Amino acid sequence: MRFIVDHDLHIHSQISSCSRDPEQTPTRLLRYAQENGLNTICLTDHFWDETVEGASEWYAPQNFAHISAAKPLPQAEGIRFLFGCETELNRFLTVGASRARMDALDFIIIPTTHFHMRGYTLFEDELMTAETRAAAWVRRLDAVLNMDLPFHKVGLAHLTCGLIAPERETYLQVLSLLPETEMQRLFTKAAALGVGIELNASDMDFADDEAETVLRPYRIAKACGCKFYCGSDAHHPQTLDRAKAIFERAVDALGLLESDKFRV
Repeated sequence: MRFIVDHDLHIHSQISSCSRDPEQTPTRLLRYAQENGLNTICLTDHFWDETVEGASEWYAPQNFAHISAAKPLPQAEGIRFLFGCETELNRFLTVGASRARMDALDFIIIPTTHFHMRGYTLFEDELMTAETRAAAWVRRLDAVLNMDLPFHKVGLAHLTCGLIAPERETYLQVLSLLPETEMQRLFTKAAALGVGIELNASDMDFADDEAETVLRPYRIAKACGCKFYCGSDAHHPQTLDRAKAIFERAVDALGLLESDKFRV
């Protein structure tokens, strides 16, 4: 059976500092689920646990009290509205959520590709060339997969994020430089751990001539037995309006089945 787009596990609200959109409320997110036939959505505002050292100036205010201000989440019949977070992985490979906080959350998204946070998520020498960025992609994903995490409710966010490089040409070059053998090793481990691989709406909104380059990691992940989930990564309602159509395109491009779905 074909993969049914019935969820969105990566959504931000106005509480995230990169949103602050007064229209991006939990009530608006619930309406998005109702209008698009989704049975599960998850609020994943940016979060750095105040009990974990290493927060940036931007992340520090986005502590547990801050993201908890969104609760209680509105509910509707037939829809699970989960409370999660998108935390961070800094350059020292520290994840910004303690195990205690992870246990209290429904779902935890860990991004390994926020390369735009210069000096915070990467060392300067990792930003020098497409080759060093590709090596950083491998190093950071490898580090997360070697951690003691509740992988049954962890998602790896936007592995082909446009923030990997400032120019589109360099971004595509970085993706093409990712070694197939390393991806096979990493995704085989990811499949064994049961971690979710995100189909991010922004990542999947590629030009036709970019498809094979962008989809290559996901094709390898699928061949290795990984499970996938959809994430709009929406910070504004306009992104919600386009998300489901992009997810459907990605599902068709990858030939995903219900058996390929990650389930929280």
